[in-house]
Amino acid sequence: MDGANTLNGEKRALVTGACGSIGSELVKSLLGKGFVVCAFDNNENGLFKLDQNYKDLYNNRLRLFVGDIRDKDRLIKAFEGVEIVYHCAALKHVYLAEYNPFEAMLTNIIGTNNVISAAIIANVDKVVYTSSDKAVNPSSTMGATKLLGERLMTAANHHSGNNKTRFASVRFGNVLNTSGSVLHIFNQQIEDGLPLTITSTEMTRFFLSMSQALDLCLYASNKMVGGEIFVRNMGCCSILSLAKAISGDKDVNYKIIGHKSGEKLYEELVTESEALRTVYKDEWYTILPDTINSMDPKCAENLEGVYGDLPKMNRSLSSDREMMSDDEVRSMLRHVGLIDLLRT
Repeated sequence: MDGANTLNGEKRALVTGACGSIGSELVKSLLGKGFVVCAFDNNENGLFKLDQNYKDLYNNRLRLFVGDIRDKDRLIKAFEGVEIVYHCAALKHVYLAEYNPFEAMLTNIIGTNNVISAAIIANVDKVVYTSSDKAVNPSSTMGATKLLGERLMTAANHHSGNNKTRFASVRFGNVLNTSGSVLHIFNQQIEDGLPLTITSTEMTRFFLSMSQALDLCLYASNKMVGGEIFVRNMGCCSILSLAKAISGDKDVNYKIIGHKSGEKLYEELVTESEALRTVYKDEWYTILPDTINSMDPKCAENLEGVYGDLPKMNRSLSSDREMMSDDEVRSMLRHVGLIDLLRT
């Protein structure tokens, strides 16, 4: 990466929410690429486990920071000498955010704004914010906070002045087999001999593997100019198809439990209005900011130079279209190494 902000000649990356499913895998990936990695989290036990797993394997290039993104002063200290920040810390469970909306706001909105402010003060090069398809036309508190997080990241490029820090976002679908994910829930229910709980047979979702999620983060940090939202092509299917796949050759045993607070029947990765300013190349989609005319002229010129000649989308991306078949869902799980979860 050009213009690296380094300390003692070593590239430094920081991951907020470093003990979470995405954050911990990012820590491992970045260590493997030779970075000094600052793991920032308020989970003391989780940081201890990271240290036990990686301190010897990666020549003591892991730095542990106990802290909370609600504390801007702590972030400023942690960001010292950091080249790039991957902002993964968040309250992510939809129904919990519905019952605790103020706490979700403090972490997902105020905390994100603190990350932005601290990055500018510490002269960080780049910040990548991990968002969700739930930010698109949100129906939940969690989705609304993620949408505002995206907007904060985009707007930060307008207001950083002469500071070099640039900000971009990535949008995930559902990352397979992460903590609290539907596959985790299904697998536990099968082990306990319980029926699989399904909100609705009509519910559909986007899915991607952990490696695809990490690739998206790294792609964004390498390609970003500032203000973009990066998305990748990913499969979608019904939750019932997923239940059938994990049940193997047995008839799926399930019960309908109805919607939880804030849930939608289908998700979107790109809206119709965003599609008009979304360019694509191979499997990668880049949503350009609709506030480009308000941006620093140099940044706007750079965006045009990088993306101006790429083709644009002509429709939205939603999980209720072009869904995978049951066999394709099974193949997806095999491909990402989750075949051991299938009862075949």
